[in-house]
Amino acid sequence: MTATRVAVPLCGALLGAALALGARAQPFDRPPPPGPLRTLNIATPTEQRLPNGLRVVLAARPAVGLVTAQLVLLSGSETDPPRRTGLATLAAGLLTKGTLTRSASAQAREAESLGGALASSAGWNQSQVSITVTAPQLDPALALVVDAVMRPRFAQAELDRLRTQTLDGLKVAYAQPGTLAQLAADRLLFGAHPYGHPPEGTPASLPRITRSDVVGLHRQHYRPGNAVLVLAGDLDDATALQLAAKHFGRWKAAAVPPPKHPVPIDDLAPLGLSTRSVVIDMPKVEQAAVVFALPVPALGADRATAAVLNTVLGSDFSSRLNQEIRIQRGLSYGVGSQLDARRLGGALHIVVQTRNGSAAEVVTLVQTELDRLVAAPVPQAELAARKAALIGNFGRGIETTTGLANALRVLVVAGLPVSDLRHRIDALMKVTSEDIQRFADRHLGADGRRVVVAGDAAEFEAALRGTGLSPVKLGREALDLERDDGLTAR
Repeated sequence: MTATRVAVPLCGALLGAALALGARAQPFDRPPPPGPLRTLNIATPTEQRLPNGLRVVLAARPAVGLVTAQLVLLSGSETDPPRRTGLATLAAGLLTKGTLTRSASAQAREAESLGGALASSAGWNQSQVSITVTAPQLDPALALVVDAVMRPRFAQAELDRLRTQTLDGLKVAYAQPGTLAQLAADRLLFGAHPYGHPPEGTPASLPRITRSDVVGLHRQHYRPGNAVLVLAGDLDDATALQLAAKHFGRWKAAAVPPPKHPVPIDDLAPLGLSTRSVVIDMPKVEQAAVVFALPVPALGADRATAAVLNTVLGSDFSSRLNQEIRIQRGLSYGVGSQLDARRLGGALHIVVQTRNGSAAEVVTLVQTELDRLVAAPVPQAELAARKAALIGNFGRGIETTTGLANALRVLVVAGLPVSDLRHRIDALMKVTSEDIQRFADRHLGADGRRVVVAGDAAEFEAALRGTGLSPVKLGREALDLERDDGLTAR
């Protein structure tokens, strides 16, 4: 009884306080305007070079006590040979699976003893080894990085294990409509271009890759003239150059011809497949995935415009696609767009997960929003709010040394001046509604759109043809993501 007597007055007091606050609260008919933008306070990144050609790029952030180091090779999945897709990803993954002087477990233990974790990966136009440690531990941490890059063992047992793990992952991924739809959409858009294949490889290509393939890729592409050491954190230029020379100064290129980098894509139309829309039939799956892939130019002068357009269209909760498809109609919990701006030319991906029976309606709604960007300027109030969200996300993203290094790496891989990092917010602020409309008119028109819907086709195929699309229908087992001239297995 005592507990009851105490609890009742306390709850009453809390309720009374809440009601009093509610009475004083001012109702709003619309969201408050965005607050003032904060000034970006980072030093201009610097660049130096070793005699062997290695570039050393530093974004200094004094007094944080941490440094992120990324050794970036300017070659990645676009170098995969025909019928060997996934080679660059396997090679990069093996860099942290043992070297000539350390086993895989020794690499991990030494990194952990420094308070960090050694990681390696590959992507479009890049492969990297990275680690984040306290500033006093950067010297031994770079010793681990250089050992991984210059002296990988590429043990057959490790290759077999990583290949098996990747194949197991693909079995799970290929059972998901969203994965298959995105891979097929890129194949439709890029066709025979190296960007058109799955960077992780396929169930058919991975078993073909041999250890000699991995060694050959490493000898050709892992060379100092094709590499950039990206550093971000509590470090100065002199120390950065000194440590780079100590660890990478003796790195020499193998006696093989240097890699030839593909040229930027001026027009995707001749490269893409003639098919513009595809249905991937996956009977009995509970949901469908709707994926659009649209061409965007190589990273350059239009970079800021593309980023703002993407934020307006679908990159966060208040974007047009999310408002229209999720909030107003309740057709999806997962809807959005992503700008995949690669060095040679990229794509704007729109991905929506929905009920099978709603797939055709979603396709129509996405088409309508794209047409709207082409037809009319973005209202100023909406543009200001979207810019504020984008700039805020950028500012938060570079608060850590890892985020700062990643932002710098984007510029390095794109071949843009590293000084652009400091001017990023200014560039975003200068984007106008007219810039967005011109970009949309140039790149997001109906002729460039590739559409893939994966799901139980019996529930949406007829309605989808009513949207004006004439999709090619494929069974999941018939899909071939390596062919240059189509998607159907021979």
